[in-house]
Amino acid sequence: MKPLALAAAALCLGLVGGAAASRPALSVGRLHYDGGGDWYANPSSLPNLIAAINQRTTLAVADRERVVRLTDPDLWDLPFLYMTGHGNVRFSDEEVGILRRYLENGGFLHADDNYGMNESFRREMARVFPDRPLAEVPLDHPVYHLVYDFPRGLPKVHKHDGLPAQGFAIVVDNRLAVFYSYQSDLGDGWEDAEVHNDPAAVREAALNMGVNLFVYAVTASP
Repeated sequence: MKPLALAAAALCLGLVGGAAASRPALSVGRLHYDGGGDWYANPSSLPNLIAAINQRTTLAVADRERVVRLTDPDLWDLPFLYMTGHGNVRFSDEEVGILRRYLENGGFLHADDNYGMNESFRREMARVFPDRPLAEVPLDHPVYHLVYDFPRGLPKVHKHDGLPAQGFAIVVDNRLAVFYSYQSDLGDGWEDAEVHNDPAAVREAALNMGVNLFVYAVTASP
Protein backbone atom coordinates (compact mmCIF):
# COMPACT_ATOMS: atom_id res chain seq x y z
CA MET A 1 0.00 0.00 0.00
CA LYS A 2 1.29 3.47 -0.87
CA PRO A 3 2.00 6.07 1.88
CA LEU A 4 -1.18 8.14 1.57
CA ALA A 5 -3.48 5.12 1.52
CA LEU A 6 -1.58 3.43 4.35
CA ALA A 7 -1.87 6.43 6.67
CA ALA A 8 -5.58 6.77 5.98
CA ALA A 9 -6.46 3.10 6.26
CA ALA A 10 -4.73 2.91 9.63
CA LEU A 11 -7.46 5.17 11.00
CA CYS A 12 -10.34 3.03 9.78
CA LEU A 13 -11.38 0.62 12.53
CA GLY A 14 -14.68 -0.22 10.82
CA LEU A 15 -16.98 1.30 8.26
CA VAL A 16 -20.26 2.06 9.97
CA GLY A 17 -21.18 3.14 13.49
CA GLY A 18 -19.03 3.84 16.52
CA ALA A 19 -17.28 6.94 17.82
CA ALA A 20 -14.35 8.50 16.02
CA ALA A 21 -13.47 11.29 18.45
CA SER A 22 -10.26 9.69 19.69
CA ARG A 23 -8.73 9.27 16.22
CA PRO A 24 -6.84 11.89 14.18
CA ALA A 25 -8.98 13.59 11.56
CA LEU A 26 -8.61 12.99 7.85
CA SER A 27 -9.17 15.95 5.54
CA VAL A 28 -11.12 16.50 2.35
CA GLY A 29 -9.40 18.75 -0.17
CA ARG A 30 -10.99 21.00 -2.80
CA LEU A 31 -8.79 21.54 -5.84
CA HIS A 32 -8.18 25.16 -6.87
CA TYR A 33 -7.27 24.86 -10.55
CA ASP A 34 -6.62 27.36 -13.34
CA GLY A 35 -8.29 27.76 -16.72
CA GLY A 36 -11.30 29.86 -15.75
CA GLY A 37 -13.67 27.21 -14.42
CA ASP A 38 -15.49 27.85 -11.16
CA TRP A 39 -13.57 25.44 -8.94
CA TYR A 40 -15.34 27.03 -5.93
CA ALA A 41 -18.86 25.99 -7.07
CA ASN A 42 -21.39 24.47 -4.64
CA PRO A 43 -19.94 25.97 -1.44
CA SER A 44 -22.24 24.02 0.91
CA SER A 45 -21.56 20.66 -0.72
CA LEU A 46 -18.36 19.49 0.96
CA PRO A 47 -19.37 20.62 4.48
CA ASN A 48 -22.51 18.50 4.15
CA LEU A 49 -20.60 15.53 2.76
CA ILE A 50 -18.07 15.77 5.59
CA ALA A 51 -20.89 15.82 8.15
CA ALA A 52 -22.41 12.72 6.55
CA ILE A 53 -19.10 10.84 6.66
CA ASN A 54 -18.62 11.71 10.33
CA GLN A 55 -22.19 10.70 11.20
CA ARG A 56 -22.40 7.51 9.17
CA THR A 57 -18.95 5.93 9.46
CA THR A 58 -16.24 5.44 12.06
CA LEU A 59 -13.88 7.71 10.13
CA ALA A 60 -12.94 11.02 11.72
CA VAL A 61 -12.92 13.82 9.16
CA ALA A 62 -11.97 17.45 9.76
CA ASP A 63 -15.05 19.69 9.73
CA ARG A 64 -13.68 22.04 7.08
CA GLU A 65 -12.44 21.28 3.60
CA ARG A 66 -8.91 22.35 2.70
CA VAL A 67 -8.56 24.35 -0.51
CA VAL A 68 -5.32 23.42 -2.27
CA ARG A 69 -3.50 23.93 -5.51
CA LEU A 70 -1.53 21.02 -6.89
CA THR A 71 1.69 22.85 -6.08
CA ASP A 72 0.81 23.26 -2.38
CA PRO A 73 2.72 21.05 0.10
CA ASP A 74 -0.60 20.38 1.88
CA LEU A 75 -1.69 18.25 -1.07
CA TRP A 76 0.33 15.33 0.27
CA ASP A 77 -1.64 15.28 3.52
CA LEU A 78 -4.95 14.76 1.71
CA PRO A 79 -6.21 11.24 0.94
CA PHE A 80 -9.27 12.63 -0.90
CA LEU A 81 -9.15 15.49 -3.40
CA TYR A 82 -12.37 16.85 -4.93
CA MET A 83 -12.79 19.06 -7.96
CA THR A 84 -15.87 20.44 -9.68
CA GLY A 85 -16.96 23.30 -11.93
CA HIS A 86 -18.88 24.37 -15.01
CA GLY A 87 -16.01 25.60 -17.17
CA ASN A 88 -12.47 25.14 -18.35
CA VAL A 89 -9.79 23.20 -16.46
CA ARG A 90 -6.12 23.74 -17.20
CA PHE A 91 -3.05 22.25 -15.50
CA SER A 92 0.48 23.51 -16.00
CA ASP A 93 3.17 21.02 -17.01
CA GLU A 94 4.39 21.07 -13.41
CA GLU A 95 0.91 20.36 -12.09
CA VAL A 96 0.47 17.46 -14.51
CA GLY A 97 3.56 15.78 -13.07
CA ILE A 98 2.56 16.48 -9.47
CA LEU A 99 -0.95 15.13 -9.93
CA ARG A 100 0.38 11.93 -11.47
CA ARG A 101 2.78 11.42 -8.57
CA TYR A 102 0.03 12.15 -6.04
CA LEU A 103 -2.25 9.56 -7.59
CA GLU A 104 0.50 6.97 -8.00
CA ASN A 105 1.38 7.36 -4.32
CA GLY A 106 -2.08 6.56 -2.98
CA GLY A 107 -3.98 9.81 -3.53
CA PHE A 108 -7.56 9.83 -4.82
CA LEU A 109 -9.22 12.42 -7.06
CA HIS A 110 -13.00 12.71 -7.34
CA ALA A 111 -13.89 14.94 -10.28
CA ASP A 112 -17.57 15.91 -10.38
CA ASP A 113 -18.78 17.47 -13.62
CA ASN A 114 -21.06 20.34 -12.66
CA TYR A 115 -22.08 20.60 -16.33
CA GLY A 116 -19.49 22.14 -18.59
CA MET A 117 -16.07 20.81 -17.61
CA ASN A 118 -16.25 17.43 -19.37
CA GLU A 119 -14.18 18.27 -22.44
CA SER A 120 -11.41 20.11 -20.61
CA PHE A 121 -11.22 17.59 -17.76
CA ARG A 122 -10.81 14.69 -20.17
CA ARG A 123 -8.16 16.63 -22.07
CA GLU A 124 -6.15 17.35 -18.93
CA MET A 125 -6.41 13.78 -17.59
CA ALA A 126 -5.06 12.54 -20.93
CA ARG A 127 -2.00 14.68 -20.20
CA VAL A 128 -1.68 13.26 -16.68
CA PHE A 129 -2.12 9.63 -17.76
CA PRO A 130 -1.65 9.35 -21.54
CA ASP A 131 -1.28 5.60 -21.05
CA ARG A 132 -4.45 5.14 -18.96
CA PRO A 133 -7.70 6.43 -20.49
CA LEU A 134 -10.82 7.00 -18.43
CA ALA A 135 -13.00 3.89 -18.51
CA GLU A 136 -16.50 3.27 -17.20
CA VAL A 137 -16.59 1.64 -13.77
CA PRO A 138 -18.48 -1.68 -13.81
CA LEU A 139 -21.62 -1.81 -11.69
CA ASP A 140 -20.26 -4.64 -9.55
CA HIS A 141 -17.23 -2.60 -8.46
CA PRO A 142 -16.90 -2.17 -4.65
CA VAL A 143 -17.16 1.63 -4.92
CA TYR A 144 -20.89 1.14 -5.59
CA HIS A 145 -21.42 -1.28 -2.70
CA LEU A 146 -18.85 -0.52 0.00
CA VAL A 147 -21.15 1.11 2.57
CA TYR A 148 -24.34 1.83 0.63
CA ASP A 149 -25.59 -0.29 -2.24
CA PHE A 150 -25.96 1.28 -5.70
CA PRO A 151 -26.73 -1.65 -8.01
CA ARG A 152 -27.48 0.75 -10.89
CA GLY A 153 -24.41 2.89 -10.35
CA LEU A 154 -24.34 6.64 -9.77
CA PRO A 155 -27.56 8.37 -8.72
CA LYS A 156 -28.93 10.94 -11.14
CA VAL A 157 -29.32 14.28 -9.35
CA HIS A 158 -29.90 16.82 -12.14
CA LYS A 159 -30.91 16.51 -15.79
CA HIS A 160 -27.91 17.97 -17.64
CA ASP A 161 -28.27 16.55 -21.17
CA GLY A 162 -30.80 13.94 -20.07
CA LEU A 163 -28.20 11.21 -20.38
CA PRO A 164 -27.78 8.53 -17.70
CA ALA A 165 -25.31 9.21 -14.90
CA GLN A 166 -21.99 7.44 -15.41
CA GLY A 167 -18.91 6.82 -13.32
CA PHE A 168 -15.55 6.73 -15.10
CA ALA A 169 -12.18 5.97 -13.56
CA ILE A 170 -8.45 5.72 -14.05
CA VAL A 171 -6.96 2.67 -12.37
CA VAL A 172 -3.51 2.73 -10.77
CA ASP A 173 -2.11 -0.39 -9.10
CA ASN A 174 -5.50 -2.13 -9.25
CA ARG A 175 -7.36 0.66 -7.43
CA LEU A 176 -9.45 3.56 -8.63
CA ALA A 177 -7.15 6.58 -8.36
CA VAL A 178 -9.48 8.94 -10.28
CA PHE A 179 -13.27 8.73 -10.16
CA TYR A 180 -15.18 10.96 -12.55
CA SER A 181 -18.91 11.42 -11.94
CA TYR A 182 -20.49 12.48 -15.24
CA GLN A 183 -24.10 13.55 -15.93
CA SER A 184 -24.83 12.99 -12.24
CA ASP A 185 -24.20 16.28 -10.38
CA LEU A 186 -23.41 14.70 -7.03
CA GLY A 187 -22.15 18.03 -5.67
CA ASP A 188 -25.52 19.66 -6.24
CA GLY A 189 -27.10 16.81 -4.31
CA TRP A 190 -24.76 17.46 -1.39
CA GLU A 191 -25.72 21.15 -1.13
CA ASP A 192 -28.09 22.60 1.46
CA ALA A 193 -31.68 21.55 0.75
CA GLU A 194 -32.89 25.06 -0.09
CA VAL A 195 -30.24 25.66 -2.77
CA HIS A 196 -31.79 23.41 -5.42
CA ASN A 197 -34.93 22.15 -3.70
CA ASP A 198 -34.12 18.59 -4.64
CA PRO A 199 -36.25 15.81 -3.11
CA ALA A 200 -34.92 14.41 0.17
CA ALA A 201 -34.45 10.97 -1.39
CA VAL A 202 -32.25 12.43 -4.14
CA ARG A 203 -30.08 14.32 -1.67
CA GLU A 204 -29.79 11.21 0.51
CA ALA A 205 -28.68 9.09 -2.43
CA ALA A 206 -26.07 11.69 -3.42
CA LEU A 207 -24.66 11.87 0.12
CA ASN A 208 -24.59 8.09 0.41
CA MET A 209 -22.63 7.83 -2.83
CA GLY A 210 -20.23 10.46 -1.54
CA VAL A 211 -19.70 8.41 1.61
CA ASN A 212 -18.90 5.38 -0.54
CA LEU A 213 -16.35 7.37 -2.53
CA PHE A 214 -14.58 8.69 0.56
CA VAL A 215 -14.48 5.33 2.33
CA TYR A 216 -13.15 3.72 -0.83
CA ALA A 217 -10.49 6.39 -1.17
CA VAL A 218 -9.10 5.87 2.31
CA THR A 219 -9.33 2.07 2.48
CA ALA A 220 -8.55 0.80 -1.04
CA SER A 221 -5.15 -0.75 -1.57
CA PRO A 222 -3.56 -2.68 -4.45
